[in-house]
Amino acid sequence: METRGIEPVPDHERGGRVRELFPTWVAANISVLLLTMGAGLVVFNGLNFWQVLLAAAVAGSVSFGLVGLLSVSGKWGGAPGAMLSRATFGVRGNYFPGMILWVARFGWETINAVTGSYAVLTILDLLFGVQSNNALIVVTLLAFVGVTFLVSGMGRKVLNLCNTWSTYLFGLFTVLVLVYLVTTIDWDEVFSRPAGGTAMLIAGIGTIAAGGISWIPTGPDFARYLPHSAQGRKIFGTTVSGALLVLVPMVLMGGVMSFSTPALAKTNDPVSFLGDALPMWLAVPYLLIALIGMVLINSLSMYSAGFTAQTMGVKLPRASAVSINAVISLVGGLLLMLVAKSFYGSFISFLSLLAVSFSSWVGVYGVDMLRRRKMAVPYDADGLMDTSRTSRYWYVGGFCWQAMTAWGIALVLGLGFTKVDWFTGPLVDTWIGENGLGWAATALLSALLFAALPAPRERA
Repeated sequence: METRGIEPVPDHERGGRVRELFPTWVAANISVLLLTMGAGLVVFNGLNFWQVLLAAAVAGSVSFGLVGLLSVSGKWGGAPGAMLSRATFGVRGNYFPGMILWVARFGWETINAVTGSYAVLTILDLLFGVQSNNALIVVTLLAFVGVTFLVSGMGRKVLNLCNTWSTYLFGLFTVLVLVYLVTTIDWDEVFSRPAGGTAMLIAGIGTIAAGGISWIPTGPDFARYLPHSAQGRKIFGTTVSGALLVLVPMVLMGGVMSFSTPALAKTNDPVSFLGDALPMWLAVPYLLIALIGMVLINSLSMYSAGFTAQTMGVKLPRASAVSINAVISLVGGLLLMLVAKSFYGSFISFLSLLAVSFSSWVGVYGVDMLRRRKMAVPYDADGLMDTSRTSRYWYVGGFCWQAMTAWGIALVLGLGFTKVDWFTGPLVDTWIGENGLGWAATALLSALLFAALPAPRERA
């Protein structure tokens, strides 16, 4: 079990290798939700085959490219992203973006827990004819969250081992599914579909990219054990290639499957359609492997959430801090499975808000990281751990007012461009709002504002 928490990893413990990041980012994308999103690009956005392929490739490259770039800061500082963020926002100012990122992480884990529970219910139905009911939903969700808590609590080495094997297994069965689809899908119907509008294509890219953006603050968490000699370009390339290996085929498969089962795009149970679309000999093992993948996605998220909790002042060991997110995702999952009327609507609404909240942090953090790249010591370990007035990152009253200003203004503006089931921002009728690019505008604005303000001065 990994016992290290938010404290920076000393140089003598930096035994990680860049290639270990590959299965991590493969596992982070093993989710049947990508099938649902791919189907949504066809059903709701009206895109054709080639546009779905383009949307997946561009969205994955942009979002996980940012994950790879910001992961380099983990190598510099040897600490999780939530901890390194103290150097950007100040030891007190970091509580504000940290709280929003923590809440967003709750939502992401809830979505994954629900999807994983649906996978279990579908497998039980296919193998044993067991029909879903409220009691079974509760038991299934409890079991899924419990396993997730166990894996994430064990820490980095267990996660790396599980990610590696899940990569091999999921890759094998994904190839089998692709072969099956190639031989059974009416490709004349698929390729005869007319192209959708440019606005819908751009909006589709934004929807797919939102999932990747949610991993950006997490990137440094998995790079903090890398030695200082690890090359940044290799970290970037390994991250992007690992993500695209799964993301692009999954989104494309969902788009192709939607031609015969368009309800895949809007179902409350996004998993059961695999049982209908695939023969049992393929559906059951594929769902089992996908279930393992969803456990790992949630475990990766909870692993990072434990660091965020500690950064926010939770006085618990990392493994115990993970339990907070486990309980909240369990409660949220029950509400989503038993109360919510539209899974897809809730999912897309959440992704939109998630992208904006993370993007405001990304712009500021990215500019701060660029300023530190030429420093002899980009992040001071003692300063990160010190939250008193003597901290190197105390700035003014514990706040870096330049970072806080840029982050706050960009966040409010980004929400103005956003339209979800729960509210509509006043700027949604603009070109940015209509094309679903509020997240991009948020990241760009926060970066430009922070770069334009006077550079913060750290204490010597």
